[in-house]
Amino acid sequence: MSWALATAGGKDATLALHRARARGLEVRWALNVFEGNTDMVRFHGTPRPILEAHARALGLEPRFDHTHPRGFEEVMDGLLAGLREEGARGVVFGNLHLADIRAWYEERVRGAGLEHREPLWGSDPEAVAREVVRQGFAARVISVNLDLGDPEWLGRGLDQALVDEFVAAGIDPCGERGEYHTLVTDGPGFAHPVPLEVTGEAEREGHRYLVLRGGPSGDH
Repeated sequence: MSWALATAGGKDATLALHRARARGLEVRWALNVFEGNTDMVRFHGTPRPILEAHARALGLEPRFDHTHPRGFEEVMDGLLAGLREEGARGVVFGNLHLADIRAWYEERVRGAGLEHREPLWGSDPEAVAREVVRQGFAARVISVNLDLGDPEWLGRGLDQALVDEFVAAGIDPCGERGEYHTLVTDGPGFAHPVPLEVTGEAEREGHRYLVLRGGPSGDH
């Protein structure tokens, strides 16, 4: 039976997929809920076409939906029910150590009759960030929480030097508390790089993020 990956296209979910497949799991679908008002991933700023392209480059079938007027929980429950009807066995997540976040999703996944899997759970955040670099994933910082992170990180590619800066700044090196978010555009498991163009920067809800253009045809 196949699995779904809960993903916003960032480094943690992408590494979780890499580990899950290495352990023999057949991961078939990509799962995400977008903001209905923007059609972007909240706090990340990733437009839906780009995440679709990211998923397909990894051999995943998008199973996406959006909020407004429905709430996040209602939409998520509907997506999980749909996966169950398609024959999914469970959902893979890229959480590391935030127990309340894990518990919220685990309750809903198991409530939908699916299994819940966390390949990165309990891993050291710095080690995970460095593994992403070492494995050869091309991850770029696309959003920074202005209260928790440094806007100078925005747009930079994740490398060992940037991880050093995260450690020196005293934040969670993986940004597990939302200090920053990344988008992975190439690396192990990708059939091809994800086309991506940065057209500017914007701020919303205390975050500065890259304005991105891309997707299968380069359309918004």
